[in-house]
Amino acid sequence: MEQNENTPQTEQQPANTEAPAEAMPSMEEMLKTAELKAQEHYDAWMYAKAEGENIRRRAAEDVSKAQKFAVERFSNEMLAVKDSLEAGMAVQTDNIESFKSGMELTLKQLSGVFDKFNIKEINPMGEKLDPHKHQAITMVESEQPANTVISVMQKGYSLNDRILRPALVMVAKGKE
Repeated sequence: MEQNENTPQTEQQPANTEAPAEAMPSMEEMLKTAELKAQEHYDAWMYAKAEGENIRRRAAEDVSKAQKFAVERFSNEMLAVKDSLEAGMAVQTDNIESFKSGMELTLKQLSGVFDKFNIKEINPMGEKLDPHKHQAITMVESEQPANTVISVMQKGYSLNDRILRPALVMVAKGKE
């Protein structure tokens, strides 16, 4: 039997019509892929570790610099006060009033520096004893109520509401 050239020819299909299954990668290929992924993860971990160490080192340097130079602005202001004191000491005069006037100006300059840096004076005369701000040196008989500050021997100071030095005071004893 001969086929006519005009008649379509049918190709024979295999009995299994499913697409051929992908070949499963070999164990060696799977191992290579896993090793590559492991190396990628290791490299990323090492990079992150190095970056963390760099951040820690930079932060330590920043803290060190901040500690060293924290008082730089205050120190610059205090230099002007020192200069004024030295200039006052260099003046050759017998007039105590001019010397006192110079000292008052220097004290005013120092008070200005304290105000600028929020250093407050603690002068608790007549107040109740506050052990957080005052240090009682002695108790004396007085007409004042008990634990009232009757004398300030040394003023205290605070920096931004934190006590730098408590005031040294005498307080009244309770009436017996």
